[in-house]
Amino acid sequence: MQIKQAKMDDLNQIMEILRDGRNQLAEQGIDQWQGDYPNEEHIKEDIEKGFAYLVQSQDDETVGALSIVEAPDHSYDELNGDWLIDTDRYVVIHRVAIHSNHAGKGYASALFTSVIDYIKNNRKDIKTIRIDTHEDNKIMQHLIDKNGFTKVGELHGVYRPEENSYVYAMLTHPERDRKDANND
Repeated sequence: MQIKQAKMDDLNQIMEILRDGRNQLAEQGIDQWQGDYPNEEHIKEDIEKGFAYLVQSQDDETVGALSIVEAPDHSYDELNGDWLIDTDRYVVIHRVAIHSNHAGKGYASALFTSVIDYIKNNRKDIKTIRIDTHEDNKIMQHLIDKNGFTKVGELHGVYRPEENSYVYAMLTHPERDRKDANND
């Protein structure tokens, strides 16, 4: 599994993957992504800022997409909960989707492992990784839990007025980060 930074030429492919993800969620009865989020403007901005990535299989076939957003992420300004540590040195995983043509092959788990390993090994400045998902998205909640994230709180109305999301965090270097948390 490879994660490759997306370019503007990849916009249509990312939008197709996200539309497919929206359809998968709807088929499962999950209200996540059923409004205007994520939309083309979000993805263009992600690409321009270097946050958008394509997920590729070992044979270089694109199977999914995600964004790794640099702090600050104002989506979390109204968190109902407490972070593991208080820091501005974090990234957020957003807009994760594996195309339905590639579902059930372990790509989502491999994606999480690849992203977490990349951040831990190549971004020594990052103290924590954050992620959130809709309260009804049990599959994503399971993936998040399985990959070592801790639920830290909830968001209400950030993506749509009545929508609730669960928020998770992971320390990238737990021993160092807890000790250094007061030095930010």
